[in-house]
Amino acid sequence: MRALGCRPGLEAHLEREARDAGLAAAVAGAPGLVTADDGADLPPGGWAFADLALPEAVEIRGASVNALAAALGERFGERIRGREITGPWPCVFAAAGAEPGLARRAASVQETFLALLRRRLGRLARLAAPQRPPGRGPAEGLFVHFLSFDRALVADRAWLGGQRRMADDPQAPSRSYLKVEEAYGLLGRQPAAGETVCDLGAAPGGWTWSAARRGARVTAVDNGPLKGGALDHPLVEHLRQDAFAFRPRDGGRFDWLFCDLVEEPHHVLRDVVEPWLAGRWCRRFVLVLKYGRTDPPALLRELRAPASPLSRYAPGAAIAVLHHNRDEFAVIGRIG
Repeated sequence: MRALGCRPGLEAHLEREARDAGLAAAVAGAPGLVTADDGADLPPGGWAFADLALPEAVEIRGASVNALAAALGERFGERIRGREITGPWPCVFAAAGAEPGLARRAASVQETFLALLRRRLGRLARLAAPQRPPGRGPAEGLFVHFLSFDRALVADRAWLGGQRRMADDPQAPSRSYLKVEEAYGLLGRQPAAGETVCDLGAAPGGWTWSAARRGARVTAVDNGPLKGGALDHPLVEHLRQDAFAFRPRDGGRFDWLFCDLVEEPHHVLRDVVEPWLAGRWCRRFVLVLKYGRTDPPALLRELRAPASPLSRYAPGAAIAVLHHNRDEFAVIGRIG
């Protein structure tokens, strides 16, 4: 069985995404969980609605913290027999949904399991990393996902969606800057000093501030005003123009395209994504597509279709619902 974890409320979307990927899938009885078979590869660019996938997950049960920790210890011992572990390895415990009591249960079982491990395999216990690894992609270790106080799913491998909560910055003009800060982790890259950024729909300037504070030169395009750290920043040129009509000067090319427009997603795809990617007017991009008034899984199919601008000009682009996204896709990639 493959377990797919997502933000509670996205289960039906994730089930449809899994079915579109060729998997037999069903919404499970726990918040934020879809179960599927193990018969297909990842969708192009990874899962969009899932923040976690546990292939070949098995269920363990236990009426108490000690019983669950003992069951985990037995399974873990079997799975690592004959394997050499020389560096840090993920030992990640999480809980379905947002119930505080279940999260505390998961933490208690983790603590008891690690205490058992220290008595039996002290060196291995010292290498255990209890935090989820950053970034997007595959990982090996021990991944435990609690469904209830007496049931948990366990896997030795995981696919991680890269979602993580970012720290606030008091100088940021708006909290929207958290979205682009989180998106850098999926690309494994962020704007650098001397690079150029075009921020379409920039006001009040959260994304512009994110790039300028790293030393990038930003062209902020929006008829609205900039605020906070983006206002009058020496590396920011504010153009009061229509973001949909803006084009690079004299065939120029930006290192980055930012776009977080509160518009219907097909409008953004047709009048921003298609021309910018086809014209190769940027090298990398971070986009947000608002799906609130559309059918989100259907929009996802369009984005992954061979005829889409992403498939044609930026194969491998990541499409994800990140921690700081609400009713929207983050789309991150580079021009192929």
